[in-house]
Amino acid sequence: MPTSDNANHETSQSAMVRHRKPIKRHRRLQLVFFIFCVFFVSASGIFFYRFFRLYQQAHQTATDVYSSAHISKARNTQQLLKDGKPVSILLMGTDTGALGRNFKGRTDTLIVLVLNPQDQKMTMVSLPRDALVAVYGFENSYPSKLNSAYDYGGSGAAVKTVQKYLNIPIDFYATINMGGLENLVNAVNGVSITPTLTFSYGGYSFKKNVSQHLNGKQALAYVRMRHSDPLGDYGRQIRQRQVLTAISHKGSNLKSLMSPTFFKEIGNELRTDLTFNDLELLAFKYRHASRNLVSDHAQGTQDEINGVSFEAVSETEKQRVTNELRKALELQAAETGSTLKHTDQIDTTPENN
Repeated sequence: MPTSDNANHETSQSAMVRHRKPIKRHRRLQLVFFIFCVFFVSASGIFFYRFFRLYQQAHQTATDVYSSAHISKARNTQQLLKDGKPVSILLMGTDTGALGRNFKGRTDTLIVLVLNPQDQKMTMVSLPRDALVAVYGFENSYPSKLNSAYDYGGSGAAVKTVQKYLNIPIDFYATINMGGLENLVNAVNGVSITPTLTFSYGGYSFKKNVSQHLNGKQALAYVRMRHSDPLGDYGRQIRQRQVLTAISHKGSNLKSLMSPTFFKEIGNELRTDLTFNDLELLAFKYRHASRNLVSDHAQGTQDEINGVSFEAVSETEKQRVTNELRKALELQAAETGSTLKHTDQIDTTPENN
């Protein structure tokens, strides 16, 4: 029978054994927690480094693509963006670099884009490149074609001409090199579209109503074809809006932006008067504005003046387009514009006034 001393010794040993187990478990938990912390800090460091690098690239790209239109704006664009109000952007596609061309050229593409973040709606209206106008600042050259405005006086003349033509404020502009469209499409890993008709162009074939994923060369061929389209330039406008919409949807996906190639191509092929701060506000407040798309165009009829062919858009049709765009901008209804008017005052009265 053990003595009391032995019994106390055994009791003490068993108590030590009982206490060792939770101490070991505690140390193991400490080790796991430490490893987790090291992993989390490392992963966070990598993430924030990549985020910082992307931020730097985005900021540099915004600096590279910025180009002032050198005109006074019809509205306070900074306040509009801060308040999340609908804004308009004149999208222009130049001939520069398209299919091997290397000159400045006129604007083959003219689209008025309205982003309405409250309605989560994007309205795109194409304007005929050959529309009969008097170019702002170059009225002595009347009659002129709308696509010559950019050639005459750059983005500023184009913006002012479209404003007067439709009596709508143009808040920003963006000019894309349509030749560079090839690289831009490749930078977002291609776009998926459903062709509006069956045709072949530039060595590529497209089948009506059959969804197709296009690379850059295919996309450029798809938007360039005009003469084989029964709708002529209007059919090409539809295809241009298709591809530009597909690019915008890919561009709104963060994953598509996680590549230096994307920023590089944007910097090479785009010019705009949207600043980096403007683009930040667009990304933050307008990112869902493309969920619902309204696609339209101003329809003209062929006319000839002094042997030169123009697209004459009737006042009724212009008024319809003006009504559509002003409604999208949440502005009061107003009479459509005229580039022959002496005043360049644009009606910017809000809808609720």
